[in-house]
Amino acid sequence: MSGHSKWHNIQAKKGKTDAARGAIFTKIGRELAVAAKSNPNPDTNSKLADVIAKAKAANMPNDNIKRSIAKAAGELSGKDYKELTYEGYGVCGSAVIIKTLTDNVNRTSGDISSTMSKCGGAMGKPGCVSFQFDNKGLIVIEKTAKLDEDTMMEYCLEAEAEDFRSEDDVYEVYTTPEGFSTVRRYFEEKGLSFLEADIKMIPQNYVTLPEDKVATFLKMLDKLDELDDVQNVYHNVELPEEDEE
Repeated sequence: MSGHSKWHNIQAKKGKTDAARGAIFTKIGRELAVAAKSNPNPDTNSKLADVIAKAKAANMPNDNIKRSIAKAAGELSGKDYKELTYEGYGVCGSAVIIKTLTDNVNRTSGDISSTMSKCGGAMGKPGCVSFQFDNKGLIVIEKTAKLDEDTMMEYCLEAEAEDFRSEDDVYEVYTTPEGFSTVRRYFEEKGLSFLEADIKMIPQNYVTLPEDKVATFLKMLDKLDELDDVQNVYHNVELPEEDEE
Protein backbone atom coordinates (compact mmCIF):
# COMPACT_ATOMS: atom_id res chain seq x y z
CA MET A 1 0.00 0.00 0.00
CA SER A 2 1.04 3.59 -0.48
CA GLY A 3 2.82 5.14 2.45
CA HIS A 4 0.63 8.23 2.22
CA SER A 5 -1.67 8.54 5.22
CA LYS A 6 -5.37 8.71 4.37
CA TRP A 7 -6.02 10.45 7.67
CA HIS A 8 -5.19 13.87 6.20
CA ASN A 9 -8.33 13.75 4.07
CA ILE A 10 -10.39 12.62 7.05
CA GLN A 11 -9.06 15.50 9.16
CA ALA A 12 -10.08 17.91 6.43
CA LYS A 13 -13.66 16.60 6.60
CA LYS A 14 -13.73 16.88 10.40
CA GLY A 15 -12.70 20.53 10.22
CA LYS A 16 -15.42 21.68 7.85
CA THR A 17 -17.97 24.32 8.77
CA ASP A 18 -21.25 23.46 10.46
CA ALA A 19 -23.05 23.87 7.13
CA ALA A 20 -20.70 21.42 5.44
CA ARG A 21 -21.01 19.03 8.37
CA GLY A 22 -24.79 19.19 7.97
CA ALA A 23 -24.39 18.25 4.31
CA ILE A 24 -22.30 15.25 5.34
CA PHE A 25 -25.03 14.19 7.78
CA THR A 26 -27.62 14.50 5.01
CA LYS A 27 -25.59 12.20 2.73
CA ILE A 28 -25.03 9.63 5.47
CA GLY A 29 -28.71 9.92 6.42
CA ARG A 30 -29.75 8.90 2.93
CA GLU A 31 -27.28 6.00 3.04
CA LEU A 32 -28.77 4.88 6.37
CA ALA A 33 -32.32 5.04 5.02
CA VAL A 34 -31.47 3.07 1.89
CA ALA A 35 -29.59 0.44 3.90
CA ALA A 36 -32.54 0.11 6.30
CA LYS A 37 -35.23 -0.09 3.63
CA SER A 38 -35.27 -3.88 3.44
CA ASN A 39 -34.48 -4.49 7.11
CA PRO A 40 -34.28 -1.73 9.76
CA ASN A 41 -32.65 -4.00 12.37
CA PRO A 42 -28.84 -3.56 12.47
CA ASP A 43 -28.50 -6.81 14.45
CA THR A 44 -29.55 -8.76 11.37
CA ASN A 45 -28.59 -6.23 8.67
CA SER A 46 -24.80 -5.97 8.54
CA LYS A 47 -24.88 -3.30 5.83
CA LEU A 48 -27.01 -1.06 8.05
CA ALA A 49 -24.72 -1.75 11.02
CA ASP A 50 -21.73 -0.70 8.90
CA VAL A 51 -23.39 2.58 7.92
CA ILE A 52 -24.35 3.26 11.55
CA ALA A 53 -20.67 2.86 12.49
CA LYS A 54 -19.78 5.31 9.70
CA ALA A 55 -22.38 7.78 11.01
CA LYS A 56 -21.11 7.57 14.58
CA ALA A 57 -17.52 8.08 13.39
CA ALA A 58 -18.71 11.29 11.70
CA ASN A 59 -20.23 12.39 15.04
CA MET A 60 -23.77 12.17 13.69
CA PRO A 61 -26.22 12.49 16.64
CA ASN A 62 -28.12 9.35 17.62
CA ASP A 63 -31.47 11.10 17.05
CA ASN A 64 -30.44 11.83 13.47
CA ILE A 65 -29.47 8.19 12.97
CA LYS A 66 -32.83 6.98 14.29
CA ARG A 67 -34.77 9.45 12.13
CA SER A 68 -32.85 8.40 9.03
CA ILE A 69 -33.62 4.74 9.64
CA ALA A 70 -37.30 5.60 10.21
CA LYS A 71 -37.39 7.30 6.80
CA ALA A 72 -36.89 3.91 5.18
CA ALA A 73 -40.50 3.05 5.95
CA GLY A 74 -41.76 6.51 5.03
CA GLU A 75 -40.60 8.92 2.37
CA LEU A 76 -38.18 6.47 0.72
CA SER A 77 -40.71 3.66 0.45
CA GLY A 78 -41.92 4.86 -2.94
CA LYS A 79 -38.47 5.71 -4.34
CA ASP A 80 -36.05 3.38 -6.02
CA TYR A 81 -32.57 4.57 -5.16
CA LYS A 82 -29.70 3.07 -7.13
CA GLU A 83 -26.08 2.90 -6.07
CA LEU A 84 -24.11 3.98 -9.14
CA THR A 85 -20.40 4.58 -9.62
CA TYR A 86 -18.96 7.02 -12.14
CA GLU A 87 -15.35 7.24 -13.26
CA GLY A 88 -13.42 9.98 -14.97
CA TYR A 89 -10.51 12.35 -15.01
CA GLY A 90 -9.57 15.58 -13.29
CA VAL A 91 -6.96 18.02 -14.55
CA CYS A 92 -3.73 16.50 -15.90
CA GLY A 93 -5.37 13.09 -16.27
CA SER A 94 -5.82 12.55 -12.51
CA ALA A 95 -8.15 9.66 -11.66
CA VAL A 96 -11.53 10.28 -10.00
CA ILE A 97 -14.22 7.85 -8.81
CA ILE A 98 -17.64 9.13 -7.73
CA LYS A 99 -20.08 7.02 -5.70
CA THR A 100 -23.73 8.07 -5.85
CA LEU A 101 -27.19 7.22 -4.56
CA THR A 102 -29.82 8.41 -7.01
CA ASP A 103 -33.46 8.08 -8.01
CA ASN A 104 -32.81 9.91 -11.30
CA VAL A 105 -29.89 8.57 -13.32
CA ASN A 106 -30.15 11.18 -16.08
CA ARG A 107 -29.99 14.03 -13.58
CA THR A 108 -27.04 12.55 -11.74
CA SER A 109 -24.93 11.70 -14.77
CA GLY A 110 -25.66 15.11 -16.30
CA ASP A 111 -24.73 16.99 -13.13
CA ILE A 112 -21.49 15.05 -12.71
CA SER A 113 -20.47 15.40 -16.35
CA SER A 114 -21.15 19.14 -16.34
CA THR A 115 -19.29 19.70 -13.07
CA MET A 116 -16.21 17.82 -14.20
CA SER A 117 -16.02 19.49 -17.61
CA LYS A 118 -16.30 22.98 -16.07
CA CYS A 119 -13.25 22.17 -13.92
CA GLY A 120 -11.00 20.82 -16.66
CA GLY A 121 -12.03 17.19 -16.21
CA ALA A 122 -14.17 14.70 -18.05
CA MET A 123 -16.40 11.71 -17.39
CA GLY A 124 -15.00 8.39 -18.59
CA LYS A 125 -16.26 4.94 -19.35
CA PRO A 126 -16.78 2.32 -16.59
CA GLY A 127 -13.42 0.81 -15.71
CA CYS A 128 -11.33 3.66 -17.14
CA VAL A 129 -9.63 4.45 -13.81
CA SER A 130 -10.94 1.95 -11.23
CA PHE A 131 -8.08 -0.46 -12.02
CA GLN A 132 -5.82 2.10 -10.31
CA PHE A 133 -7.68 1.72 -7.00
CA ASP A 134 -8.21 -1.01 -4.42
CA ASN A 135 -11.57 -1.43 -2.69
CA LYS A 136 -10.73 -1.65 1.01
CA GLY A 137 -12.40 -1.34 4.37
CA LEU A 138 -10.72 1.36 6.48
CA ILE A 139 -11.13 1.76 10.22
CA VAL A 140 -9.28 4.63 11.91
CA ILE A 141 -8.80 4.54 15.68
CA GLU A 142 -7.23 7.26 17.81
CA LYS A 143 -4.05 6.39 19.69
CA THR A 144 -4.33 6.49 23.47
CA ALA A 145 -2.07 5.64 26.41
CA LYS A 146 -4.08 2.45 26.99
CA LEU A 147 -3.99 1.37 23.36
CA ASP A 148 -0.35 0.88 22.47
CA GLU A 149 0.93 -0.42 19.16
CA ASP A 150 1.55 -3.98 20.40
CA THR A 151 -2.02 -4.27 21.70
CA MET A 152 -3.39 -2.87 18.48
CA MET A 153 -1.33 -5.30 16.43
CA GLU A 154 -2.64 -8.19 18.53
CA TYR A 155 -6.23 -7.02 17.99
CA CYS A 156 -5.68 -6.82 14.23
CA LEU A 157 -4.28 -10.33 14.10
CA GLU A 158 -7.18 -11.71 16.15
CA ALA A 159 -9.72 -9.88 14.00
CA GLU A 160 -7.97 -11.11 10.84
CA ALA A 161 -7.58 -7.60 9.47
CA GLU A 162 -5.72 -7.40 6.17
CA ASP A 163 -3.25 -4.65 7.05
CA PHE A 164 -2.37 -2.29 9.88
CA ARG A 165 -0.51 1.02 9.96
CA SER A 166 0.54 3.21 12.87
CA GLU A 167 0.47 6.91 11.93
CA ASP A 168 1.28 10.00 14.01
CA ASP A 169 -1.83 10.03 16.18
CA VAL A 170 -4.01 7.24 14.79
CA TYR A 171 -4.05 3.58 13.80
CA GLU A 172 -5.28 2.73 10.32
CA VAL A 173 -6.73 -0.76 9.94
CA TYR A 174 -7.43 -2.14 6.46
CA THR A 175 -9.77 -5.00 5.61
CA THR A 176 -11.22 -6.69 2.57
CA PRO A 177 -14.72 -5.40 1.71
CA GLU A 178 -16.11 -8.81 2.70
CA GLY A 179 -14.30 -8.81 6.05
CA PHE A 180 -15.11 -5.24 7.03
CA SER A 181 -18.21 -6.03 9.12
CA THR A 182 -16.45 -8.77 11.06
CA VAL A 183 -13.43 -6.62 11.90
CA ARG A 184 -15.65 -3.67 12.80
CA ARG A 185 -17.70 -5.80 15.20
CA TYR A 186 -14.52 -7.15 16.80
CA PHE A 187 -13.25 -3.66 17.63
CA GLU A 188 -16.67 -2.57 18.87
CA GLU A 189 -16.73 -5.56 21.22
CA LYS A 190 -13.35 -4.38 22.53
CA GLY A 191 -15.00 -1.07 23.42
CA LEU A 192 -13.14 0.97 20.80
CA SER A 193 -14.67 3.95 19.01
CA PHE A 194 -13.81 4.98 15.47
CA LEU A 195 -12.70 8.20 13.86
CA GLU A 196 -13.50 6.68 10.48
CA ALA A 197 -15.19 3.43 9.46
CA ASP A 198 -16.05 2.88 5.83
CA ILE A 199 -15.33 0.91 2.67
CA LYS A 200 -13.29 3.16 0.40
CA MET A 201 -11.56 3.22 -2.98
CA ILE A 202 -7.87 3.64 -2.14
CA PRO A 203 -5.42 4.55 -4.91
CA GLN A 204 -2.51 2.20 -5.54
CA ASN A 205 -0.29 5.18 -6.34
CA TYR A 206 -0.60 8.95 -6.01
CA VAL A 207 0.15 11.67 -8.53
CA THR A 208 1.32 15.23 -7.84
CA LEU A 209 -0.29 18.05 -9.81
CA PRO A 210 1.51 21.22 -10.95
CA GLU A 211 0.99 23.99 -8.39
CA ASP A 212 -1.18 26.02 -10.76
CA LYS A 213 -3.61 23.09 -11.22
CA VAL A 214 -4.24 22.25 -7.55
CA ALA A 215 -6.86 24.97 -7.02
CA THR A 216 -8.81 23.81 -10.09
CA PHE A 217 -8.78 20.22 -8.86
CA LEU A 218 -9.92 21.24 -5.36
CA LYS A 219 -12.74 23.29 -6.90
CA MET A 220 -13.92 20.21 -8.80
CA LEU A 221 -13.89 18.12 -5.62
CA ASP A 222 -15.92 20.75 -3.76
CA LYS A 223 -18.45 21.10 -6.59
CA LEU A 224 -18.90 17.33 -6.86
CA ASP A 225 -19.32 17.05 -3.10
CA GLU A 226 -22.07 19.69 -3.21
CA LEU A 227 -24.22 17.56 -5.55
CA ASP A 228 -27.09 15.96 -3.61
CA ASP A 229 -26.72 12.57 -5.30
CA VAL A 230 -22.97 12.26 -4.67
CA GLN A 231 -22.06 10.21 -1.60
CA ASN A 232 -18.28 9.91 -1.88
CA VAL A 233 -15.50 11.09 -4.19
CA TYR A 234 -12.18 9.27 -4.40
CA HIS A 235 -9.06 10.36 -6.29
CA ASN A 236 -5.36 9.65 -6.68
CA VAL A 237 -3.99 13.18 -6.19
CA GLU A 238 -1.56 13.77 -3.34
CA LEU A 239 -2.62 17.19 -2.22
CA PRO A 240 -0.28 19.61 -0.43
CA GLU A 241 -0.60 19.27 3.32
CA GLU A 242 -1.89 22.81 3.77
CA ASP A 243 -4.83 21.99 1.48
CA GLU A 244 -5.68 18.80 3.36
CA GLU A 245 -5.72 20.07 6.90
